[in-house]
Parts: sequence; C-alpha cells; structure tokens
Amino acid sequence: MIRGILQAGLFILCLALAAGAQAVHPDAHVWTTDEVQTLKSLWLGSLPPAPENPSNKYSNDYRAVSLGRKLFFDKRLSANGQVACSTCHMPDRNFTDNLPVAHGMDFTTRRSMPLAGVAYSPWLFWDGRADSLWAQALGPIESSVEHGISRTRCALIVYTHYRNEYEDLFGPMPEFSDKEFPAAARPAPDNAEAQALWDGMTEEQRNAVSSLYANLGKSIAAYVRTIMPGPSRFDRYVKAALDGDQAGMEGTFTPEEAMGLKVFIGKGQCINCHNGPLLTNNEFHSVGVPQPSGFAPDRGRAEAIRKVQENEFNCLGKYSDARPEECAELRFMDTDEAPYEGAFKTPSLRNVAERPPYMHAGQFSTLRDVLKHYQKVAQGRGHGGLGRPDIAHGQITDEEVQYLEMFLRTLTGSVLAAQ
Repeated sequence: MIRGILQAGLFILCLALAAGAQAVHPDAHVWTTDEVQTLKSLWLGSLPPAPENPSNKYSNDYRAVSLGRKLFFDKRLSANGQVACSTCHMPDRNFTDNLPVAHGMDFTTRRSMPLAGVAYSPWLFWDGRADSLWAQALGPIESSVEHGISRTRCALIVYTHYRNEYEDLFGPMPEFSDKEFPAAARPAPDNAEAQALWDGMTEEQRNAVSSLYANLGKSIAAYVRTIMPGPSRFDRYVKAALDGDQAGMEGTFTPEEAMGLKVFIGKGQCINCHNGPLLTNNEFHSVGVPQPSGFAPDRGRAEAIRKVQENEFNCLGKYSDARPEECAELRFMDTDEAPYEGAFKTPSLRNVAERPPYMHAGQFSTLRDVLKHYQKVAQGRGHGGLGRPDIAHGQITDEEVQYLEMFLRTLTGSVLAAQ
C-alpha cells in the first residue's frame, strides 16, 4: 500500500512539474505558418532521393554495394592488417569514432567525419579535398597514417580474394602477380622507394593498377551511399506540427526542448549553416575554434582547393565515368583561397549528441562546450581561431544555451546501411 502511495505521489509530482514547465513556456508548442514551413524544411520526410553521381556509374548497382561493404570492413587493406574503413567509421558509433583525431596506422590531425547522409554532399573530408565518395574512399588507403598501403597491393588483394565479384561487375581483370606488380609500388613523392617501383612498371601496368584502384573506391562508395540517418524524435515532432496535432507535439517534446527548437530556427540563427533535412549546408566556414595544442596550423578548405583540382581521381580525371560538362561542381568551384582560410565543412547535426568530441580536431568535449563557444563568438569573446569567423549567431542567454542542448539531443535516431 505504501509503495502504491509513493508511486501515485511520484506520478502527481511529474504531472505538476510538466504543468509548471508548460506554465512557464505557454507558447512553446505554438508555431506560425512560416515557422511550420521552416520546420518542414528540416524534416527528414522532406529529404529527396540522393543525387546521382555521374563520375561513378556503379553508384546504385547492388553488386557494387555488396562488394563495397566487404571492402569497407576488410582489414587486409592496410599495412598491418589491423585497419579497415570501419576502424574509424564504426557502425555502432554512427559510422565515426569517439577520438579527438582519427587513428589508423598512426594519429591523423582531424576527426573521423560521420558518414550518414554523405551521399548528398558535393565535397568530402573536412576540407573538401575530394569531389566524390569514391575519390574520398581512396585517399585514406594510401595515407601513411591511415591504411598505409599501396594501390598495387590493393590490386593484388582484390585479384586474390575478390576476383569473381570484381569481374562480374567491372569485367575481366589483368593477370596480377607481385613479380610484375611490386606490392609496394605507388605514386609517392614522399617515398622514393615506392615511387621508384611505380616508375619501374610500364604505363599500361600503372594504368591497370590505378583503374582497379578507382573501381575499388567506386565499390566502397556504392556501399557508403546507403548509410543514412533514420527518423528521430525531432522528426516525429515536426510531423505532429505539420498535422496540427497539439497533443502529439506536447507528448513528443518537453516545453524546454520546443524552446530550444525555437532558438535554433530563430534568434540563434543556427539554420544559417545547419539547414535542410540533414541539418548541414555542406559548405565551409571558419568558426573561430581554438588551434589544437601541438598541431601545425590547419588551413582547411584554403589548402584543399588545389588538392581537389589536382586529384587524379576527381570528376574530370581519366578514371571518372562523367562527361566534362557533368562536373559542374569542380569546374565552377570557388578557387579564391582567402575566404576559406581555416574553414571546415559544416557537419550534419543528425545524431550529434552521440558523437563527441566535436569540431574538426575534437577541440570541444561536449555539446555544451560547442554552444558556449558560439555564444562567446556572438558576444565578441570568441577564441579567434585561424580565420575570421564568418558565422552569424544571435545573442543567446545561458538559459537558451541549455534549451538548445536539450533540443539537439532530440536529433538522435537510428543509422541505416545496406546489409
């Protein structure tokens, strides 16, 4: 009986607290017509099909997805047999990790970016130095601090372990042997031995290796393209708002969470960069984050402009499936470095509460740290960073910072990928 009384008392207390919160914020779940349209623009139900990638004609081929998934998890594609794409992009951690900077063969200088929804992004990596998912997939493999393996060894591995699947998709493979194709051979200005082995092969052999390597990237990209965020509590709330379901809204968000959403789309001006159903504009901004201790200055997008133009695997390259006129992003990209000094890509906020630390090098440990940073920048008390911050945030109070954090935690949902 006593237990029943206690339970009843607790229930009444919860109702009282909820009623009190609603009394403090009586308009929390009241939205204007324009605000409802803004909410709809952020709703996952408004997300269109992923854009086609003309540089990869295998993007939607189920055979490429199947092969790409196997390659994504294959640790043989690394110098020590311990690193795969999934090492830094873990399925159970939103396809990222919990480290300030990624760690493969060694530590890198940036965080592992989340992969959910990247099929919609025209630029990949924090600095956008790749213009397609398949070009992005190839970069870490030959990086000495990530996979640390050569494209020639990759060709030998695919030839040995995936030949039937590869040929079913891409056609006959050349006969690969480590006698004619030295496993360490790769174009490597930073490694004279690897470069000499690469130069020692014929042009036909080098092209055969690079063609297979490009197809490996296209297969991985086909799989990564399927990694998508699932609906969150926020999406259920927006659906209720679209339906004019007041009880549904009140049953989905607390008044404080709704107030956080109001700040997010209103005076906080967060949607200047975090807009659309994936809550990112996929552009590059200097946001004044502090320089990590012990790291060389990171120029971000400014330095990547040249890299993406020179990337042999870009949309205009010989291994691309696109016609030149289909490479508009690359052909008409902004090549002025000055505005992009210290600028990094805006990440999606989907599942953001589940993937600390934050920013391009894990500079902030918690969501609260990030929000306080933006609060200080808006008040003219920011850290400074590498470039002049080009973000515009309204003056928000400490209470509104708390509301924003509460709202951001409603963006957590499942992450889906091909199995």
